[in-house]
Amino acid sequence: MTGHVVTRFAPSPTGYLHIGGGRTALFNWLFARGRGGKFLLRIEDTDRERSTPEATAAILRGLEWLGLDWDGDVISQFERRDRHAEVAHAMLARGTAYKCFSTREEIEAFRAEAEAKGSYAVFQSPWRDADPATYPDRPFAIRMKAPREGETVIDDQVQGRVVIKNETLDDMIVLRSDGTPTYMLAVVVDDHDMGVTHVIRGDDHLVNAARQQMIYDAMDWSVPVWAHIPLIHGPDGKKLSKRHGALGVEEYQVMGYPAAGMRNYLTRLGWAHGDAEFFTSEQAMEWFDLKGIGRAPARLDFKKLENLCGQHIAASDDAALLHELEAYLAVANLPALSEHQRGLMLAGMSSLKERAKTFPELLEKARYILTTRPVARDEAAEKALDPVSRGILASLTPRLRNASWTKEDLEAILTGTAAEHGLGFGKLAAPLRAALAGRTVSPSVYDMMLVIGQDETIARLEDAAA
Repeated sequence: MTGHVVTRFAPSPTGYLHIGGGRTALFNWLFARGRGGKFLLRIEDTDRERSTPEATAAILRGLEWLGLDWDGDVISQFERRDRHAEVAHAMLARGTAYKCFSTREEIEAFRAEAEAKGSYAVFQSPWRDADPATYPDRPFAIRMKAPREGETVIDDQVQGRVVIKNETLDDMIVLRSDGTPTYMLAVVVDDHDMGVTHVIRGDDHLVNAARQQMIYDAMDWSVPVWAHIPLIHGPDGKKLSKRHGALGVEEYQVMGYPAAGMRNYLTRLGWAHGDAEFFTSEQAMEWFDLKGIGRAPARLDFKKLENLCGQHIAASDDAALLHELEAYLAVANLPALSEHQRGLMLAGMSSLKERAKTFPELLEKARYILTTRPVARDEAAEKALDPVSRGILASLTPRLRNASWTKEDLEAILTGTAAEHGLGFGKLAAPLRAALAGRTVSPSVYDMMLVIGQDETIARLEDAAA
């Protein structure tokens, strides 16, 4: 199929945005954006008992956090039910569908008889070729006339050539007797009306493709390009479940993963471009194609996710990273930054973001910025501040009062003080970290001193030496 590319993501609003759904949306977004096409969003809310506004809102929040923007308004499938019914009646007029007056009891009796014989048989309605003069005066469903012989072929861009014997496909209902459309009909009508050219979705929908293709044929509509992607499994190779960890996209935001790292990881999960592991969304748009999607289920790997997220944090613009950090604080219900803290965070971000894989790790490194005097110290920090170390810190503070507060000047003062006491700088660094951050593991002592400034540094050292 050539011409303008249009993809869509069509979740059901019955819960959170699943991590697998997030990846499906991402694949559709990358494929469309990389070709100058459109990425559309449709909420399949025809199940009125299970669909909720809260679930719809959660799906939109998840997509927005991932950075997946869509074109036009969000489409509600339920609001298009009249159009779906219109197409069902059009099929009736074309002779590709028929009225079926069979009752539920008659259908259940047919299935029970087939089961008793130990065989599986698709329901064959007695009304398929009935004379309209014999129609009773009661409600009817509309069934499509599925071909009884031959094969239906799905040319799938991921799964290859899939052949389904038509004898295994029944005359499915497209419009129920109460006038409501079925899912199979609604999906096809919506995709056609929205101009969708490529249907990229989970391979659990592959069995639906044959039936949906029949509706396209019945209406003489162009069939979209099919691409059914394998599902995501847990690290043990089994179907993803809660025992493997977080399932919802928003859970990963609350856990502190950056959106760019999440996009990179999900793109790489089941798709490959040579040996590329770390890449930007712009590169992914340029590279992404359907041929790069593997047929085997992808396995969730938290170590790889954290590694990629760490690389994206390190490569991020400082101001943009601070903005995303503040969004994380909000969703994780953590205290917001004050204006003073924001300024210090921005000043120290270049050292904070190195080797931090998540926002909680970044915040732990930033503890020296976020804490207030007196600095609370952990057990290791208390041990580092023995009487000898306190004495050295006490002798250091007068020298710092006259420092020009450049890294070069601070290095000269600190290394000189350590040498006078017969110590290597490493022996002085531990009590300095304990005094400034309350930890023995922290960013560079020079970085901390330069960020919090001269007065605050001296005050913290005096507190520790007291």
